[in-house]
Amino acid sequence: MISYVLRRALLIVPTLLGISLLIFSIMAAAPGGVGANLIGQGGDMRPEERAVMQEYMNERYGLDKPLPAQYLRWLNNVSPIGFRQTPEREPDGFGFKRPDFGESFAKNRPVADLIAQALPVTLLMNLLSIPLVFAMSIVMGVYTARFRGQALDVGIGTANLALWSIPTIWMGVLLIGFLANEEYINLFPTSGLESLRADRWTFLPVHTESGWQHGYLLDLLWHLILPVLCLSYTGFAFLTKLTRSSVLENLQADYARTARAKGASERSVLWQHVLRNSLLPLITVAASILPGLLVGSVIVESIFSIDGMGRLAVEAVQLRDREVVLAITLVTSLLSLIAYLIVDICYAIADPRVSFD
Repeated sequence: MISYVLRRALLIVPTLLGISLLIFSIMAAAPGGVGANLIGQGGDMRPEERAVMQEYMNERYGLDKPLPAQYLRWLNNVSPIGFRQTPEREPDGFGFKRPDFGESFAKNRPVADLIAQALPVTLLMNLLSIPLVFAMSIVMGVYTARFRGQALDVGIGTANLALWSIPTIWMGVLLIGFLANEEYINLFPTSGLESLRADRWTFLPVHTESGWQHGYLLDLLWHLILPVLCLSYTGFAFLTKLTRSSVLENLQADYARTARAKGASERSVLWQHVLRNSLLPLITVAASILPGLLVGSVIVESIFSIDGMGRLAVEAVQLRDREVVLAITLVTSLLSLIAYLIVDICYAIADPRVSFD
């Protein structure tokens, strides 16, 4: 098992190289080149001013160099091992160094700062969404299989099919229109992750002289309810059906009949024997859950005005901000590859018959 994990970990490096090279080539082949939209925003600029700005960007970001040289320069900057550079950008020896994602063309800020600000927001939403999706799907899948063909099975199946048919952008508009509208329920905020005065509050709830103050933590969770629901609901239908099919198959297996013959209760057979073997397909599918949620957060963050990785990626692509796009691609690809590796390890833990040696 250890040798397999090491092999998979070593394969992450060439995979990331291939992904980054593909994205770099696509951006380089785009009409106008890198940063074309940024220069195009100055529509009232005179030709000589536009030429000066183009020359400045080429000199600052090395856009006048050949494409292979630009890619190798970026690769050297983001790699923890490579040629160190002086403040004048001259080589200063080869060895270990601090990775540098460069600066954003559009925001004129270090890309690492932008990602450090946006990544925790997206990860927090996904860390809340993934357990919710799997917990609800497993419970619904087990009970729909247990009461196959009955009202519970038909009702949950119909509801999940209806949720699956609703686009995420429409669901977000409905949640804001009914649950965050003053004319209806007005129970949740419409956008953002904190209230206007949240920076003055304590982290935990506290009772003050002016009354009850719910604190920064509860305020954050209150703002996250609608985005997390909007990010999670589409996963219920697919995973519930997958769990139901797997449980139905294992309910008729020999080991389940043997457990019943030995006097085990139906609840014990269902939750202690059948469920463990039914989790294997869910573990396999889990490898695609994290990348899917990261992609789905683009729409959710745009609807609820949340400054996360999704919204940052959309803005970077629109402005052809190459450094930001490549950095986001590198980070999300690394997280996805790590998720695939974790799923393989969990698969071997859940089924002792599986061996990667």
